[in-house]
Amino acid sequence: MPSPRGRGGAVVGSSERSPLLTYRLCSSISVEGEPAGPRAGGAGKLRTFLGVVVPTLLSMFSVVLFLRLGFVVGQAGLYQSLGMFVVAYFIIGMTVLSVCAISTNGALDAGGAYYMISRALGPEFGGSIGLMFFLANVCGSALYVLGLVEAVVDDFGVPAEGNMSSRVHILPSGYWFEVLYGTVILLLCLLVCLVGADIYAKATFLIFVIVMGVLATVCLSFVLVGPRTVPLPGGDGNGTGFDNASFTGFSLHTLRGNLAAGYTVDYTTGRMMSFSTVFAVMFNGCTGIMAGSNMSGDLKRPSYSIPRGTIIAVIFTYVVYNFLAVLLSCTCERLLLQRDYGFLKDINIWSPLVTIGVYCSTLSAAMSNLIGASRILYALAKDDLFGKVLVPAKRTSSGGNPWVAVVFSWLLVQLVLFSGKLNTIAAVVTIFFLLVYATVDLACLALEWASAPNFRPTFRYFTWHTCVLGIAGCTVMVFFISPIYASASVAFMIVLLLALHYLSPSSSWGYISQALIFHQVRKYLLMLDVRKEHVKFWRPQVLLMVRNPRTSLRLISFINDLKKSGLYVLGHVELEDLDSLPADPLPVQSDSWLQLVDKLNIKAFVNLTLSDSVRHGTQQLLFISGLGGMRPNTIALGFYDDTPSQDGLSQHPAFSGSKDPAWLNFPPPRGPASRKRLSPREYVAIVADAVKMQRNVLLARAFEDLKLPQELGRRAQPLIDVWPINLLRPDSARYVDTSSLFLLQMACVLAMTRAWSRARLRLFLCVESGTRPRSQEDKLRQLLKDLRIPADVHMVPWDAAVALHWHSRKGAASEEALNFPGNVACVSDDYLSAVNQLVLRGSSAPTVRFLYLPRPPADTSLYPRYLEQLDVLTHGLGPTLLVHGVSAVTSTEL
Repeated sequence: MPSPRGRGGAVVGSSERSPLLTYRLCSSISVEGEPAGPRAGGAGKLRTFLGVVVPTLLSMFSVVLFLRLGFVVGQAGLYQSLGMFVVAYFIIGMTVLSVCAISTNGALDAGGAYYMISRALGPEFGGSIGLMFFLANVCGSALYVLGLVEAVVDDFGVPAEGNMSSRVHILPSGYWFEVLYGTVILLLCLLVCLVGADIYAKATFLIFVIVMGVLATVCLSFVLVGPRTVPLPGGDGNGTGFDNASFTGFSLHTLRGNLAAGYTVDYTTGRMMSFSTVFAVMFNGCTGIMAGSNMSGDLKRPSYSIPRGTIIAVIFTYVVYNFLAVLLSCTCERLLLQRDYGFLKDINIWSPLVTIGVYCSTLSAAMSNLIGASRILYALAKDDLFGKVLVPAKRTSSGGNPWVAVVFSWLLVQLVLFSGKLNTIAAVVTIFFLLVYATVDLACLALEWASAPNFRPTFRYFTWHTCVLGIAGCTVMVFFISPIYASASVAFMIVLLLALHYLSPSSSWGYISQALIFHQVRKYLLMLDVRKEHVKFWRPQVLLMVRNPRTSLRLISFINDLKKSGLYVLGHVELEDLDSLPADPLPVQSDSWLQLVDKLNIKAFVNLTLSDSVRHGTQQLLFISGLGGMRPNTIALGFYDDTPSQDGLSQHPAFSGSKDPAWLNFPPPRGPASRKRLSPREYVAIVADAVKMQRNVLLARAFEDLKLPQELGRRAQPLIDVWPINLLRPDSARYVDTSSLFLLQMACVLAMTRAWSRARLRLFLCVESGTRPRSQEDKLRQLLKDLRIPADVHMVPWDAAVALHWHSRKGAASEEALNFPGNVACVSDDYLSAVNQLVLRGSSAPTVRFLYLPRPPADTSLYPRYLEQLDVLTHGLGPTLLVHGVSAVTSTEL
């Protein structure tokens, strides 16, 4: 029998597809109350101080504390330095609030910030943030290595002109030598990372104690060490040798001299400094705020430790930076601050302590960033967001160390080292981290605005205002530091986001875009007031009833063109009794229908229902389809006839060669001997029901023979023939009713779509001799002009056909003829055949025909005869759309 611990581990592997409650109960706590899964062993025992506070402090102090704080104060002055700290910590403070909110929204596993964001927001945000965070850590590791090289060269390097000081100078200096030293240091970091992250983890506390001890001696030195002269390195490249600067001790005169800004040339790069360049260097002391979050897999209580530990570390570093800035301004001349980045060694009570502190802090930060970069790359590779590109990075050693990701990260850091100077890549690192922070704030803002019920972080000290302030602060500072680098980085991130959105495989993490879309759609649907509808803004919203998609692909595509940016719903009725079934079968079928929509590249919703009959199911869909002002106003049906069904799915190019089992859920086409699912009476009853429910009706016949415009070729012009009168009642040729106008509107809408934009609209007006046809034609042309419908008008005499109509035989003046009590019953097949031939001869080989659909008779016993008449009327006409309108859809007003 497996142990409870083993069962917990098994659940963790599949938790992404399990409900949240199951995930929390099974992957966080085992049956005996012990942590389950990977936390059940010795791992996952770090508390807040060792797991979050210590790594965050070490990452934030790094190079800036001992090597660049004097540079910041010397260039920017005390006032601007304190202002920089306020701005920088305001930005990271807003981001810390967002990180704390996300980290406390549910159970956490290993993976750090990337894992939290990707699982909370989906692959687009997770992948783009993960890659940007990976690059930021790569550049950050190179930054710290270069800082360590700079410190080593300052201590042991031979000056360019051979001038010696009291220090020991044994290392050659120069660009390539510094690259060599950086390569050696980076190789040491690589070896540690290849052996395992445990070495660094065990030494973290010792390094922290050393750094805090050195920091204490630095603070004491400002009080205990008296005024002295400090030799300056001649780093301007002009061979000027050494100058001297003074450590004055606490002096009001020194403080006044350091209050204002005094930007000058950086003696290591020869570049003129400014507020933006100095801020970029200083901000690197604030970019370690996610070091604790990256330890989530090793924390005992990550949701508790991450917010508290990160906030404590941020507050502590802010106090230390400001306190040291004040001490430096009161005790050190500006020349000393500007011309010697390693002056703290010269004014310390024991100078080797500062050297030890610099080496420890920078080396630990470099290894921390290298390890962090490799872990992020490994997580990206495991999630398969970038396809086969990162497949090698999945490989791990027997102990689980992702050595390929470590080596790849090391190679990238090595390439960055060729930049040569710390201040050169400081701006790039700062921009990368600022973009990551802005995206984290954006992610938290999206979660907050989406108002998803499952976004319930236990850390409540944030609002959407803090997220917006964080985004604004990061964005402004990014472009303030370097507009060129910022623009290139933002463009890269947007391209990456779009690429992941369209190309990355689907995941079960959840998509924040779907939550945001739902939130906005719901809001705008509530604003879409049906009481404010106007005929000027009418558009077709079609419910197409589909029995089997295999036989209706061309009709589905045609209605997609006809909808004109309106609502389009594919409806299907499954004849089943839910009482006799163990479960609802529709969710399984729905997935196949949705894949059909994707394959056909149509913009449609799918609505399936269970019913005891097709008519009742159609009534259900007419009642419940849509929401608010987005409800179908038109129903489209295939024609009821005995034409053999053809399997268009197997012949369609989108499905050719596809062996996806999803298509097998659609039944094969109905055979000639198979019984139909509904009777002629029920079919006409569906049409009558739609008219009673004030829905326009479209009946499509022979659309399996339709040649879509893209299939006709570029030179062929599609033809849309319109017969806008009720051919079953000849007297209606003198009038234009609601249904006629609706028919004209639908034909015009089809011609306005992109696929049918080259189509020519032809309008056929049936006239009798002695009825002044020229006058009727002029009136029709004027109507088309008022409606802005471009069409060719053709006059078609139909006296021979009208002579066969029953009302002509009985006399137009009779009461029976005026009331037409039994038009369906009285119309003969001879008349219908004559009209059929009239239409066939009148318009030769159009792409599609639009015919007037008469209203079904009130007498339900006449339903079969009504359907027979439609069959005779449209027999052999090719793709024909019978149209009946019940509402006004045209307007001649502005």
